Amino acid sequence: MRPRRVNLGGRFAVEEGPPQDPARLLRLITYNVRRCLGTDGRLSPARIAEVLAHCRPDVVALQELDVGRERSGMVDQAHAIAGHLGMKAHFHASLQVMEEQYGNAILTALPSRLVRAEALPGLAHRPHLEPRGALWAAVTHAGEEVQIINTHLGLRARERAAQVEALLGPRFLGDPACRAPLVLVGDFNAVSRSRAYRLIAARLQDAQRIPGHRSHCTFPSRWPFLRLDHVFVSAGIAVRRVQALRGPLARIASDHLPLLVDLDLVATEAGRPAARVEAA
Repeated sequence: MRPRRVNLGGRFAVEEGPPQDPARLLRLITYNVRRCLGTDGRLSPARIAEVLAHCRPDVVALQELDVGRERSGMVDQAHAIAGHLGMKAHFHASLQVMEEQYGNAILTALPSRLVRAEALPGLAHRPHLEPRGALWAAVTHAGEEVQIINTHLGLRARERAAQVEALLGPRFLGDPACRAPLVLVGDFNAVSRSRAYRLIAARLQDAQRIPGHRSHCTFPSRWPFLRLDHVFVSAGIAVRRVQALRGPLARIASDHLPLLVDLDLVATEAGRPAARVEAA
């Protein structure tokens, strides 16, 4: 069988072997959009939506969205981007001052419900650190409910570790309702050698840590050399594709690149995730 060329945001990857059943694949993108402020200084939710629409995602996890903020023209960026994509937005404000909000969102056109959205802990002796949060939505795909948690962690190592402990605790991954298949995504501000990363990787599979497949850096967008944006998956999910979108538009729309994964809900053996990449 001849390999197929698949267009991913202006960059082509080669897919070997038989094509996957598209009805089984869940395409997810995690993307820190920096309040839709591009590296060219232009503020444009429409441009972020254009980057995303090109890839036809089923679920989008966004970080650093402005809602009703004067600095961004009072636009509700979460719902503006969702509207461009024909999706519904679940938004959580990590920071709120009067009517102005700033936070994260999960967008999808699939049947979905917001399960939980709340703050993550900071450092008691650093009360002025930027507040952080997480939101958890249940998305129904191919007859299965997938638990998706989106987060954006802090800049300090001890802060991130405390926030990961909260994510692993009873309000999120430790909740009996947060069962496989589940996906934890976002901007973790953490590289793979960090404590925060290692705590999560002990519980879930890093979608990029697949034998024979290289990892994808996402920051900064023009010349990416750091892997700060991650997708972690549970048992019951096979990773069919993972790609940082490096097209010309993606390089200027934000200071992060979007990270795309194609996920397949599959049966597992001995409770371990059947994670592998068909093409890279």
